[in-house]
Amino acid sequence: MATPLTDQEKRKQISIRGIVGVENVAELKKGFNRHLHFTLVKDRNIATPRDYYFALAHTVRDHLVGRWIRTQQFYYEADPKRVYYLSLEFYMGRTLQNTMINLGLQNACDEAIYQLGLDMEELEEMEEDAGLGNGGLGRLAACFLDSMATLGLAAYGYGIRYEYGIFNQKIRDGWQVEEADDWLRHGNPWEKARPEYMLPVHFYGRVEETRDGPKWVDTQVVLAMPYDTPIPGYMNNTVNTMRLWSARAPNDFNLKDFNVGDYIQAVLDRNLAENISRVLYPNDNFFEGKELRLKQEYFVVAATLQDIIRRFKTTKKGVPGRTSFKSFPDKVAIQLNDTHPAMAIPELMRIFLDIEKIDWDTAWDLTRRTFAYTNHTVLPEALERWPVQLMEKLLPRHLQIIYQINQFFSFDGSKRVNMAHLCIVGSHAVNGVAEIHSNIIKTQVFRNFSELEPNKFQNKTNGITPRRWLLLCNPGLAELIAEAIGEDYVRDLGELRMLNDLVNDATFIRDVSKVKQDNKVKFAQYLEKEYPVKINPASMFDVHVKRIHEYKRQLLNCLHIITMYNRIKMNPTAPFVPRTVIIGGKAAPGYHMAKMIIKLITSVADVVNNDPVVGSKLKVIFLENYRVSLAEKVIPATDLSEQISTAGTEASGTGNMKFMLNGALTIGTMDGANVEMAEEAGEENLFIFGMRVEDVAEMDKKGYDAMAYYKKIPELKQVMDQITSGFFSPKNPELFKDLTEMLFKHDRFKVFADFEAYVKCQEKVSKLYKNPVEWTKMVIKNIAATGKFSSDRTIKEYATEVWGVEPTNLKIPPPSEKSFHFRG
Repeated sequence: MATPLTDQEKRKQISIRGIVGVENVAELKKGFNRHLHFTLVKDRNIATPRDYYFALAHTVRDHLVGRWIRTQQFYYEADPKRVYYLSLEFYMGRTLQNTMINLGLQNACDEAIYQLGLDMEELEEMEEDAGLGNGGLGRLAACFLDSMATLGLAAYGYGIRYEYGIFNQKIRDGWQVEEADDWLRHGNPWEKARPEYMLPVHFYGRVEETRDGPKWVDTQVVLAMPYDTPIPGYMNNTVNTMRLWSARAPNDFNLKDFNVGDYIQAVLDRNLAENISRVLYPNDNFFEGKELRLKQEYFVVAATLQDIIRRFKTTKKGVPGRTSFKSFPDKVAIQLNDTHPAMAIPELMRIFLDIEKIDWDTAWDLTRRTFAYTNHTVLPEALERWPVQLMEKLLPRHLQIIYQINQFFSFDGSKRVNMAHLCIVGSHAVNGVAEIHSNIIKTQVFRNFSELEPNKFQNKTNGITPRRWLLLCNPGLAELIAEAIGEDYVRDLGELRMLNDLVNDATFIRDVSKVKQDNKVKFAQYLEKEYPVKINPASMFDVHVKRIHEYKRQLLNCLHIITMYNRIKMNPTAPFVPRTVIIGGKAAPGYHMAKMIIKLITSVADVVNNDPVVGSKLKVIFLENYRVSLAEKVIPATDLSEQISTAGTEASGTGNMKFMLNGALTIGTMDGANVEMAEEAGEENLFIFGMRVEDVAEMDKKGYDAMAYYKKIPELKQVMDQITSGFFSPKNPELFKDLTEMLFKHDRFKVFADFEAYVKCQEKVSKLYKNPVEWTKMVIKNIAATGKFSSDRTIKEYATEVWGVEPTNLKIPPPSEKSFHFRG
């Protein structure tokens, strides 16, 4: 194990946010002024903060372009195996600061903006989040793109350029209200439209049997227009591409059908085709079997596979293009991020069979060797099963192919196509996203398949990118760690193990504690600006942010809040460790129970925050419109991270990892990646409570009796009686009837069964928080144990064990080195 750096070594170090050379700063200022003038056509007299943001974004983008072109040139010359990550969601958040960090420009940009008399933070706040995802699945895809570029893999992200991303959440009178997220309203400086690569996608029609085999005819065509976004690796000059498709109507769309001269209506109807990429479905862990959704799923795979095959056939100049598909799986790896892009399997088969005229057995072998599938959930309501009639109408040829695949593998006999089964039989590797989850899918959910092909099933525990989730969001902590152990940890998070040597170092303990306190003060100021609540920055920041869902058990947290409130009211002078409980997250617009949970939390907050007896001991905030850019603010300020799903329901979680890396302690069940976090840090360094997977299974067998807990636990009875009687909704005592009935009669996630253990565990949390030195020692042990949870580690495992590619340390020379020649 390397030893911590001496003071002399520390002084030699350059900040991990990049060097500030006089030339860099002058060049950035020049670029900024040029873009303000020529791109935005403004001068300093009339420019708005948004203009300044755009000028800076274009300036930073200039530094990407040369590297981007060079990287793609290099892939063309070297012809490596390419990895294609197909996802219906990419939850990217903001791009500016992440790009500055990965290019080593952050400090120089800060200095340039300061010299121009502007405020960097104000400019960064002007950027819209690219909210093209619901939660964990989409954010994971974003972290993976960062890691693939940092590891030098020839990788591409493919998805949809939704005109409207995840809705903006407003809280009105305590209820969630949705507003459209018009994120492209002001334009997007990071994307480049590529109309020259526009591709046709077919829908509807019928299948004609011809002498040459089946032909899909009389289809309706929609065009897929690609928009490319650069994805820079960390300090290695590699810039990969995320390509998102936008739907466009062909020029003759509907016009050929209107011979009566209703030209205006025909042009207006073009919207029908373009609706495909209009809006992201706002469901997390829930399947909505709408025709438009199936269209989206097929649209992205049909366009993407044409692109992949075009790239496969194109080889460098002077070398004839590839005509045989024999080497296809040696040159192409396609990862399906959940079942949403599952139609890629029958689509690739259709191309091989109908267009390339390859025989079935060869086509099926090539297809299976190309695809791999990641499963993200075990909740039955989340598994995609499409009605056969809908698929026959929309994609008749694909249904034939699925039936043919089905002759070889038995699917469920219902009138639905089970997309998970299709993914499993059509892939050479299937993985879950944490050890416990991978075991559940192997032994329970897909047991028949894993008994048939046990070697196909793997585990790939999720990870997060340390660039965004430490360097960007918590610069104070990132610098402190770099001073202690050097900056190599940014590319190899395992190096954080060296912090174990500093667990008892009084100075380091004090410094870690101070960084956290600074982050809390800053976040408290943000909260006071946004909410009418006075925050005590010395209170414990107890944070629960994620999608609102019954299985994530925000309700359990809410019952604990009411319990704390009751204890303060019963004995106002008793010692109490002050807490600020922060809960945030969006509920799917059609998910009644999740919306009721938000209303309960906001109603409880109204009572607690306005009770003079409680004072500054307890505050409750429902964080409005939780999103990536807000996560970057709240996570570094958190003391306690709530990860309290019912054991066996959370596939992995990645928020849990972000909190751990940023110096929060976890209270959680043995579920998802919590299990591995406890393994890495030692279970005694997390606050673990409640039923384990086997306990839940046991309870399912004998039946869960909520009423028994209600009768046995006085504090639980008191809380439930308050909610039921209308204590938190005096104007409408029946308001929470649906919630209380669910908790008593059909709570799949067994909130009451874990209530007592949770409250006791929270008492342990408060007790430790009273001893700041011991608390911070535990924090350091947790940070030191986060190495495993870097998405770099996850991607290395995918690369070597699934995709058959090797990560590389090759640093592509910067654009300033003109004489560089690529060698294949």
